Amino acid sequence: MSAIEVDDVSICYEVGDFKNIGLKDYVIRKLKRDYETTKFWADRHITFSLDRGEMLGILGTNGAGKSTLLKVITGIMVPSEGRVHTEGKIAALLELATGFDGELTVKENTYLRGALLGYTREFMDAKYDEIIQFAELEEFQDRLFNQLSSGMKSRLGFAIACLVEPDIIILDEVLSVGDGAFKEKSGKKMRSILASGVTGILVSHSVDQVRELCNKVLWIEKGEQIAYGDVRSICDAYSVYLATPKAKRHVPKSQEEIEEISRRYRLYLKLSAKEKVEKHNDEFIMKETENARIQRWMKKIDNMDDDERAELLKEYL
Repeated sequence: MSAIEVDDVSICYEVGDFKNIGLKDYVIRKLKRDYETTKFWADRHITFSLDRGEMLGILGTNGAGKSTLLKVITGIMVPSEGRVHTEGKIAALLELATGFDGELTVKENTYLRGALLGYTREFMDAKYDEIIQFAELEEFQDRLFNQLSSGMKSRLGFAIACLVEPDIIILDEVLSVGDGAFKEKSGKKMRSILASGVTGILVSHSVDQVRELCNKVLWIEKGEQIAYGDVRSICDAYSVYLATPKAKRHVPKSQEEIEEISRRYRLYLKLSAKEKVEKHNDEFIMKETENARIQRWMKKIDNMDDDERAELLKEYL
């Protein structure tokens, strides 16, 4: 049995025209069926499975449906269609303040969060010092939670999620919070957790982070599943997608198209690296943004004739 199974899941929000009416009018219109609703599908037909110890990275632009999908997997929401099955205890950090009370102290919130995850007082007593030390909040234990910075809140949530020994850990944009040293420490901790057999899901806008930590990738765009599977090819294609101006973007229609985009992207990496060495004194080349460089080189590669491109692919890949 897989640790996580998501089978043809769709999630629909139904929005009515009741915003500016009172309860009485609402009941009357409901009984008379004198109302209109609009359906908004946040996710459509999402399917994937994860075995124990695997780490899934979920990619997609803002509004793609990533966070909504996580809420269904954690049990916060029920899917409109399809089925979700998980095995074991889940520790999820979906938002910075999830499971915390702003008027309680850091220490009180640590125990509260542990209780919400189903752990005993004795267990949290044994883990408390380790959690606080990992979160680097030793001097803030008696501070109110709402007095913490967003980075501090994220560090505490991440420390609790990681150190309470879950079977499944789900993180939504939390590894990108904090300074460089904490990001490195949290990445190292995630690798250690996965090596112990814990299953993970990471939503991140950092493609490099997904490449480093994940062994599977799910790409969602406007609620639709674009691709699921190989990390390198999907991350390559997604990087090209992000670098393309919004008006000209199109999502790949098949795995074969993703593989082809990936091959051209890897060729771009080789040619771009060579160019930087050969033209290291060129101010334009050295100051060019990554997205601009990707656009320029991908256009150049696409405009090559088939023989020239094939020869370069053979030489560099």
